[in-house]
Amino acid sequence: HVQLVESGGGSVQAGGSLTLSCTASGNTAGINCMAWFRQGLQNEREGLAARYSGSGDVRYADSVRGRLTISQDKKTLYLHQSDLRPEDSGTYYCAAGFQLGGRCRLGQTFYKYWGQGTQVTVSS
Repeated sequence: HVQLVESGGGSVQAGGSLTLSCTASGNTAGINCMAWFRQGLQNEREGLAARYSGSGDVRYADSVRGRLTISQDKKTLYLHQSDLRPEDSGTYYCAAGFQLGGRCRLGQTFYKYWGQGTQVTVSS
């Protein structure tokens, strides 16, 4: 089993930046993909970015490309967000799982483990 704990959420004004962290513990040898998801007011959980631990390959959703950077240091996954907009508000979740193919997909079903989420509020 893998435990994920997010931190770094908060309130920020539009145009600002924020970095989220997610620390993994437990049987992390069984995972090779970690990702960030966002659940906004529409209650749809959207995959934003993912990182494959083997090669470091990263994938971003088209809607956020250029404004987000995903990175990892050992067992901690980061999401740096810049030029934040009110529509970026929501609960941000860290997720982890094992995927074949050398790249990480952004669909929820590909991830077995989830954190509790951290809230981000962007005010205009």
